[in-house]
Amino acid sequence: MKEVVIDPITRLEGHGKIIIFLNDKEEVEDAYLQVPELRGFEKFCEGRRAEDLPIITTRICGVCPVAHHMASAKAIDAAFQTEPTETAKKLRELEYCGYMIYDHILHFYFLGGPDFIVGPDAPAAKRNILGVIEKVGLDIAKKVIEHRAYGQKITGIIGGKPTHPVNALPGGVSKSISKEEQQEIVKMLESCIDFAKFTLQVFGDIVLKNSDYVEMIKSEHYTLRTYYMGTVDKNNKLNFYDGNIRVVDPEGHEYVKFSPSEYLDVIEEHVEPWTYVKMPYLKNVGWRNLTDGVESGIYRVGPLARLNAADGMATPLAQDEYEKMMNTLGGKPVHSTLAFHWARLIELLYAAERGLELAKDPEITSRNIRNDLGKPGEGVGIVEAARGTLIHHYILDEKALAKKVNLIVATTHNTPGICISIKKVAKGLIHKGEINDGLLNRVEMAFRAYDPCFACATHYAFGEMPLTIEIYDHKKQLLKKISR
Repeated sequence: MKEVVIDPITRLEGHGKIIIFLNDKEEVEDAYLQVPELRGFEKFCEGRRAEDLPIITTRICGVCPVAHHMASAKAIDAAFQTEPTETAKKLRELEYCGYMIYDHILHFYFLGGPDFIVGPDAPAAKRNILGVIEKVGLDIAKKVIEHRAYGQKITGIIGGKPTHPVNALPGGVSKSISKEEQQEIVKMLESCIDFAKFTLQVFGDIVLKNSDYVEMIKSEHYTLRTYYMGTVDKNNKLNFYDGNIRVVDPEGHEYVKFSPSEYLDVIEEHVEPWTYVKMPYLKNVGWRNLTDGVESGIYRVGPLARLNAADGMATPLAQDEYEKMMNTLGGKPVHSTLAFHWARLIELLYAAERGLELAKDPEITSRNIRNDLGKPGEGVGIVEAARGTLIHHYILDEKALAKKVNLIVATTHNTPGICISIKKVAKGLIHKGEINDGLLNRVEMAFRAYDPCFACATHYAFGEMPLTIEIYDHKKQLLKKISR
């Protein structure tokens, strides 16, 4: 047995390992993504006051706090039988656009983008933000930092804190914004639109003009034919904050559209003994193990899934980019896992455009920001986190204490798809037992495209971030272990 250690870990949130099994001919027989972290946050929330849940659940993750804050707030709105005022809804959505801006910038430039900007076969020490800076230059790096900060500042102005917001209350928000704050937000979002357009141009120049990259994106081992889930507005256009949840089949036809309160009619969760992350699937299609296709109930969420599930974007510049992506990659639905990166940048542009629409709305500075509450009961809140559909489901007792809490997080939805993706890439690339760092990185690219957040999916208590890849022969004897 030979041991290879790659240190430190980069570009993954959480703790996980990939296990690859080889047969007698040293070809890949099977592969698994194993997440050995304990899920516990649902239990932590039981017995807590309902109004505290939007604060507590932001601590699930420092990457996705705004998503949990808003899903939680929407769940307690429903549990108290209330709707926020129009201004409160707009403030929440505007804050959410700020979150999407900083999160999508983070993933492209810091986590997923280095595989393309620096190169998938570049030395591991270069495949990070420092390698990106070396490649694109310090001036662009400053723009990255500046515009990611703009997104956080928008969430801070509206939410009270840039990372763990505190403003959402049942029935509305805790404070309005001033005219001066409105003007500041408008200026930042105008700049974010320009930066999103620039980033899409960078992607076009570096990725789309590189025939090897395009071939890799379209390759069969990075292709997965699944159902797709995402939130849409009344016109079936993408929306991050509000709407119904739409599912399309692998051919792109609408399979079902449902309201948040109906999610249990659509989604079931499967449990595997080798991971703490559950495996959601479409209950009326059924669980067919880790396989794709129309007969399998596995679906995917996140940027690519949202674009596949929607009929288009609700803002003009993002719509142009949406049409370009669909035309380039052969039309809807796009099944290439690596296309998540392109979809994420289109969403970055949409978030900036939609945010600017909201920021310029005359009603955004109104002081009518909260409605009265009804009696406590049961409520479901759904938003589109950066990584995909996020569900919070609460049952409150007569004292408005949390009696039962269920969370289905974006990475949980995507876990079956991630497992299949890893296996397909491993089988497509590993032959005769020949393995190198660049090849293993291409296997990692299969899960990195999803921007997985295992801290959200499992709620591990200690925050460590090792990644281990173990390779076994057909007798399940360990041949090689690579750990970070």
